[in-house]
Amino acid sequence: MRKSRREFLAGAAAIGASAALTGIAAGQATAKKSSIVLVHGAWHGGWCWRRVADRLTAKGHYVTAPTLSGVGERSHLKPETIGLSTQIDDVVNEIKWKDLDGVILVGHSFGGILITGAAEKMRDRIAAIVYVDAFIPLDGQSFQSLRNNPGNPFPVPAVPSPPATYFKVNAADVDWVNTRVTAHPTRCFTDTVHVTDAYQKISKKVYIRAPAFKQPAFDAAYARCRTDSAWKTFELTCGHDIMLDMPGELTEIIESVA
Repeated sequence: MRKSRREFLAGAAAIGASAALTGIAAGQATAKKSSIVLVHGAWHGGWCWRRVADRLTAKGHYVTAPTLSGVGERSHLKPETIGLSTQIDDVVNEIKWKDLDGVILVGHSFGGILITGAAEKMRDRIAAIVYVDAFIPLDGQSFQSLRNNPGNPFPVPAVPSPPATYFKVNAADVDWVNTRVTAHPTRCFTDTVHVTDAYQKISKKVYIRAPAFKQPAFDAAYARCRTDSAWKTFELTCGHDIMLDMPGELTEIIESVA
């Protein structure tokens, strides 16, 4: 049966609309951005990631920077009830309960221990792992042992924060950081972590070093990563709190593995 001109035009319009919608959907799929979890170091909180998180969010990524149990806005929790496994679970549950997949998992300093522990439980959801001037523990190590500090026990139930100058923070941020850092639950520093090297099976791995902050364990981790072709390594000329001193450069490195 022969179609009228009106019927023909209506059909053509419908096909065109369908193609346009398909094109939009394809464009949206192409534009899909990464989920990025930013894990802070000892004595800090999610607050320290704001400059990086804002930049990554502006580029379309989904970014979360959880504050660990016992510090920052969660410092009201009793430190004697919080151990290393608690803070590893803080990271794991951030991924689990927010249904995140293809995650770029970033850990700063002590946070390197936490993301290593989280990779043991969530490796299949992690697309890239980024150590920012951070510890990479071996099985059975702790923050205390990695710092080569066995003969100088930490106070309990929490370890007071050193001043911002200890972290080599830029001069403009020293006073602000001093008002933000809080004591850290001691057991998080003395508990050991179980590691099977699950993090090594993650396809994209990055280590970033800021050598102005003296820490032999970071130097050793950086040296190991530099000799392994599976890793990308970077060196930045700033203090230990890279997310405060060089947020733009850190954002670019994190985005490079997205």
